[in-house]
Amino acid sequence: MTQKPTFIPILILLIIAIAAAFVPAPGAAVTEGIDTGDTAWMLVSSGLVLLMTPGLAYFYGGMVNHKNVISTMLQSFIAMGVITVIWVVFGFSLAFGDTIGGFVGNPATYFMFQGVFDGKPWPLAGTIPFALFAFFQMKFAVITPALISGALAERINFRAFVLFMVLFCVIVYAPLAHWTWHPEGWLFKYGVLDFAGGTVVHMSAGWAALAGALYLKRRKSHVEANILPPANIPYVLLGTGLLWFGWFGFNAGSAVGAGPLAVSAFATTHVAAASAGLSWILFDVTRGRKVSALGFSIGAVVGLVAITPASGFVSVTAAITIGTIAAIISNVAAHWRANSKLDDTLDVFPCHGVGGMVGMVMTGLFASKAVNAAVVETEQGLFITGDPALFIKHLVALVVVSAFAFGLSYFLLFVTDKIIPLRVTEEEERVGLDISQHDEFLAEV
Repeated sequence: MTQKPTFIPILILLIIAIAAAFVPAPGAAVTEGIDTGDTAWMLVSSGLVLLMTPGLAYFYGGMVNHKNVISTMLQSFIAMGVITVIWVVFGFSLAFGDTIGGFVGNPATYFMFQGVFDGKPWPLAGTIPFALFAFFQMKFAVITPALISGALAERINFRAFVLFMVLFCVIVYAPLAHWTWHPEGWLFKYGVLDFAGGTVVHMSAGWAALAGALYLKRRKSHVEANILPPANIPYVLLGTGLLWFGWFGFNAGSAVGAGPLAVSAFATTHVAAASAGLSWILFDVTRGRKVSALGFSIGAVVGLVAITPASGFVSVTAAITIGTIAAIISNVAAHWRANSKLDDTLDVFPCHGVGGMVGMVMTGLFASKAVNAAVVETEQGLFITGDPALFIKHLVALVVVSAFAFGLSYFLLFVTDKIIPLRVTEEEERVGLDISQHDEFLAEV
């Protein structure tokens, strides 16, 4: 099926490419204070986090109908191209540039990555090159809009998805990253703890997914799609393995150094995933279901989501609690969603949105100064000191971030729909997005 040609995207890319050719070469890289061990670990971590996006492609691609596997997977891969370019041009500046009121960075601070390769290390990552910190953070920005695609699968116009992804990165993701991880960000100064992206990545993606599911409404083939089996469960298992492996860079890498804190985050990440995978399938058994590969895979990912904000602040034993509780709550949420009229295709909100919120709340319960010296002595987790101060701050942040991410995402979907229709036609949905959007299909085996 052919689509109406448009020259606007290639013109934009050509303009960026031409402008980039005139950006002055950076000066000598700063070497003072740089630790080679920390730098090596962060290079590996950056690669691990990027690996999560292809992992997500397999995870999502295996769960959809066979007519939509390629399209669903491509929605993750395209993020690696689109978001990377945006991040270099001005996205990094929006997230980590000079603050504008604690809400967003100045887009001119590191425009076209000027001052990044020859800049001083980031204040909170003083032993690695500034450029490495920028690229590590880029991988987080890449995977976040890719997560949203699971809720919109099997009915989203690909070109509209790309436009929405751009708008989401600029207007939702970058400000949230600034709020949470910039020393002058208002959530950071307020005292909210988010070690590796429970609010910035998972809650924002989860609430955007819910907005998308509500805006796009149900697939025409909704009933049929829920009856048909996933296209390829081994893809789901492969995706889970890649995500689990990559998540060590996601969480342990957020220690921005190769030290005891990275080891602690590494350990809590693995334990939470394991306990959540077991919790999910055992909870299924109590409801009369069989142990399934799909169930363990989803549960493990929920555990990884939930431990993300807490990974560098809690003990290994607390990670068991977080993984177990998050899996049960997300399982219940997914079961409710399946029996409702809400068509969140791959349960992004029950898994990432709910899992991220559970992790944020649990961080307010278990954060310990013994694990991370950055935790304020008087504002440790409620279960550590009995003081509710940190817990209350996390509840406030949960409400604000949820409203911000959901409200703006819904508005951006509306704007996108006015520019490029979000939904494919009923006929395009019937034949599948692989054919209707890309003229590609899975060969019969």
